[in-house]
Amino acid sequence: MTRYRNPAAVLPRRAATNLASALLLAAAATGVPAPVHAQGVDVLTIDQLLSIEPVVSGSPAWSPDGSSILFQSSLSGGLVTLSPHGGFPTRVPIDLGSSGHFLASQMPGWSPQGNWISYVSDKGGSPEIWVWSTRDGTEVQLTNLGGRISSMTWSPDERSIAFAGDRYGNYDIWTVEVATRRVQRISNEKNYEVFPTWTPDARRILYVRLDDAWEDHDVISVAPDGSGARTVLRDRDFFDYGAGSTFAYPRVSPDGSRVLFRSHRSGWINYWLAPIESGEPLPVAAAEADQSGAVWSPDGRWIAYVENHNGHHDLRVVPADGGKPRVLVSPEGGVASSPSWSPDSRSIAYLKADLVTPRDLHVVSVESGESRQLTFSMPAGNFGDRLILPEKVHYPSTDGYSIPAYLYRPVGVPAGEPAPGILWIHGGPTSQFNDTFQQHVQFFAQRGYAVLLPNIRGSSGYGKAFADANNGCWGHCDLEDVLAGADFLKAQPGIDPDRIGLTGTSYGGIMGMYAAAFAPDAFRAIIPGSGYSDWVHFYRSENELRHVKLLEHELGPFETSQDVWRNSSAIYEVDKVSTPIFLVHGEGRYPGSDQSEIFARALENHYKLFEYTTYPNENYYVRGKANRRRMLLDMLDFFDRFLKDEMVDAGERRQ
Repeated sequence: MTRYRNPAAVLPRRAATNLASALLLAAAATGVPAPVHAQGVDVLTIDQLLSIEPVVSGSPAWSPDGSSILFQSSLSGGLVTLSPHGGFPTRVPIDLGSSGHFLASQMPGWSPQGNWISYVSDKGGSPEIWVWSTRDGTEVQLTNLGGRISSMTWSPDERSIAFAGDRYGNYDIWTVEVATRRVQRISNEKNYEVFPTWTPDARRILYVRLDDAWEDHDVISVAPDGSGARTVLRDRDFFDYGAGSTFAYPRVSPDGSRVLFRSHRSGWINYWLAPIESGEPLPVAAAEADQSGAVWSPDGRWIAYVENHNGHHDLRVVPADGGKPRVLVSPEGGVASSPSWSPDSRSIAYLKADLVTPRDLHVVSVESGESRQLTFSMPAGNFGDRLILPEKVHYPSTDGYSIPAYLYRPVGVPAGEPAPGILWIHGGPTSQFNDTFQQHVQFFAQRGYAVLLPNIRGSSGYGKAFADANNGCWGHCDLEDVLAGADFLKAQPGIDPDRIGLTGTSYGGIMGMYAAAFAPDAFRAIIPGSGYSDWVHFYRSENELRHVKLLEHELGPFETSQDVWRNSSAIYEVDKVSTPIFLVHGEGRYPGSDQSEIFARALENHYKLFEYTTYPNENYYVRGKANRRRMLLDMLDFFDRFLKDEMVDAGERRQ
């Protein structure tokens, strides 16, 4: 772990590092502070909070015979199956390789007759497609392309797998025969071609072709040998940060006549149906809400999907031939996700989480609406009763915006003493706080901090106009919503208006840098996590393609919009910083860990008060439990020193 401080703004780096090491040793000798007991609340320790983790990772997949549900275990990192009636899970003896995780598009899945489980693993050196026999337990490596694989699906006859691979620099569509391992490339365009799916008769493959900006999508139909390519539908102006995963698979109806797809064409992310042969698309269940996770029932009568209303996600079904949607599951203060139909179309497996409960696997009857929980992630000990349930609020900002947010009121605050506050900004920026358990936020709220989680302009979930509202003005127009959030927090009863901090990761870290440089004195302390400070430098150095696509979409092409990129880079106004800053991130170089380091160097060059810590065995973002534990304690120490100190600035009036 690298850590150094610059408390006097003039310490040499080596001396500052040695000083920080001594402080860490002293802290280790005294141990971790005991949990606070106040107002009758038994506060959870950091280890108790970190033990609240979801059992299920990725999406559930129902076996073709309906006897079990396959999912990845968050606890072991391996695959397990579980009866839809509950019971004890059975481990699938598959070696997933060093990665130990899957993208949603690479989630292990059953072959159509259940003879194989397919998955992507790098255990042979590079990510390749493997299959595991459910009959005799043998494993077979089907591909040896040496590139990345982004998505894959089985043919209905179980003879082949279609997949997207980037062996030649761009994602193309390939097929591999299971029996012979013969691999064939069936598309060859300069643009990304991803997310293939088969027609029910196995005679055609539909896939998605992105334009160079990742904003426009064409769904292409082609024969399995690559012949007869034609365009089924075109969708425009739907930026796809995931290189196709936002648009995702085109879902062919069980009778092969229609294709289900996501689109922003109404101003909201809704599902639409298009005839495969010819005709205009129609909305499935038009709503002023974003929709996700849509899947056909095997009998073709229903479409299940998830609908998002201000962070609350309910599970709905709608008749495939048109009709009124029915809310099947509406978790109170929660989120339903990842629906998967049973083979008989009578039940749906799905994941459910809420504001004080981690994600678990459930099954619901489509006819009765009755659900049963299959996994239980919450540890014993009434942990849920000891967590803080936030309030959902709105507050006014500039330009007429009303900003939705979650407000966590603190516990452990002595009677009559005002609490400090923290604004917590999400990543993205096109992302959203939802009705889900926020482990790190609970840690601070249980230690005497009021915490506000706003969905500032640029967030997803509130329509395309709101998501695009910060395009071209990162760090300026959206910062107005952050500052308005600080004003809202300051006005809350029991909050000390002079002791407000700011933190967040990724775009939340970027926003911390923005606030420090563009709004000096607005916050008492700032902790940018894994942030980016100089977009001009970022463009010209090592970075991921998806980040470049995002920046070009939101700030304009670099060659013609360099002034916008520079205007949204905090480092060029670092001389204005007056707030104490604590920069944190993982030690790994990817994707762009020098961004915090160059900001730290700029702060040091301008004699600003800051601290800087990296955590080992991570990429830029801190994921491991041990490192998250250390990081939370480091953050708590920093906020306690600057937001709970007794110092009063000249002109401040203490109430």
